[in-house]
Amino acid sequence: MQKLSVALVGGGLAGCECALRLARSGHEVVLFEQKPLHRSPAHVNDNLAELVCSNSLRSDELTSGVGLLKAEMRALGSRFMEAADACRVPAGKALAVDREAFARQMSQLVESEGNIRLVRHQVRSLDDAVLDPFKGEARAIVVAAGPMASDGLSASLAGVLGEKHCYFYDAIAPIVWTHSLNMDVVFRASRYGQENGEGEGEGDYLNCPMSREEYEVFYQALLEAQKVAAHEFEQEKHFEGCMPVEALAERGPRTLTFGPLKPVGFVDPRTGRRPWAIMQLRAENANSDTCNLVGCQTKLTQGEQARVFRLVPGLEKVEFARFGSMHRNTYVNAPQVLAGDLSLNVLPGVFLAGQITGVEGYVESAASGLWLAMLLDARARGIRLSTPPAESALGALINHLRTPAKRFQPSNAHFGLMPELGEKARKKDRKALYSARAQQTFGSWLQEARTAGLA
Repeated sequence: MQKLSVALVGGGLAGCECALRLARSGHEVVLFEQKPLHRSPAHVNDNLAELVCSNSLRSDELTSGVGLLKAEMRALGSRFMEAADACRVPAGKALAVDREAFARQMSQLVESEGNIRLVRHQVRSLDDAVLDPFKGEARAIVVAAGPMASDGLSASLAGVLGEKHCYFYDAIAPIVWTHSLNMDVVFRASRYGQENGEGEGEGDYLNCPMSREEYEVFYQALLEAQKVAAHEFEQEKHFEGCMPVEALAERGPRTLTFGPLKPVGFVDPRTGRRPWAIMQLRAENANSDTCNLVGCQTKLTQGEQARVFRLVPGLEKVEFARFGSMHRNTYVNAPQVLAGDLSLNVLPGVFLAGQITGVEGYVESAASGLWLAMLLDARARGIRLSTPPAESALGALINHLRTPAKRFQPSNAHFGLMPELGEKARKKDRKALYSARAQQTFGSWLQEARTAGLA
């Protein structure tokens, strides 16, 4: 095996996962992380692998695209998944983590790895002198700076690509202190929990029930509230899966009640009836002393967030541990600018990983870092690593980055990225069929990769 010397720019999810996999395979990695010297507007602590938007890694069920992706990553020995499973907090069928404990564990994994040298330095451009030793034979530069890459690095990347890079806006939900909730109103339950035999006071979520009148007051305030304006030179492009709650509200008065505030599967213990709307709160850490307002990512000003969310029953005197915010997410037009191995077409020795490639989500970001590490390791060993089948979650996600589109946009892992089933099936059976096919095809590919010593 030819030992690689790799510069990895960015200590987020993709960067850490890529670095740990390369190091475990015997390669030398220098991981450049700008914190604590510099932070993006969304980062708040000095740990690596900080989760800035939510503490949820979404569904853990194999009948979902992201659940399948997590299973495939576990099978590939993902350190990201290892840490996430160890830091799990209750979240029903989703995998949510204590975000501080998770970031600490990922930081410890990196700092204790002998083949990784962590350097606290902001790489301002692709021409930064610290990257010079990583150009040439048996060397590589991996940019995993995330969707909030610094202005300098983003501008450098855009200059190299010779075109304006795309961007969209991402909004973060507020976090509140659990002790400040009005528990005379708020109740604990999971959706459909009562129907599934869940006892009173059980369940993974806290819930704020709203009558029609209470919802209409909240809804109107949401529409009228002052928002943080974008810069004049920036055009807002929201990712559909992370729309600000007020942007969803603008689509109509029932959009929220059929979306993040849908009440189906719940009974308000005070009335014995289904409420008109429900705001759910999910534990942020193992102690459950803080909660995330589920689906309430927002670009309202901080003062307006306090005013509007306190109109929700149970949140009348809520105290905010962190207000929601909004930031620009940067990504490239992957099918146009990236080769099949995630290297830049114009700079073959420079690779991209993470959300900047055009994958969307924590799990997907880490998955792209894991995949790139496997590709680089295979190259160093002189072995060709085939792409996972398009029918699998990882293969479908990789294929998304290679498929030209008139307007390329970031994507989560989902069944829509996979080839059609090729058979008639009832709607309720389709997810199970996609899942079964994915597990079968990925299992065969995994066995081949293991035989080659790459998994």
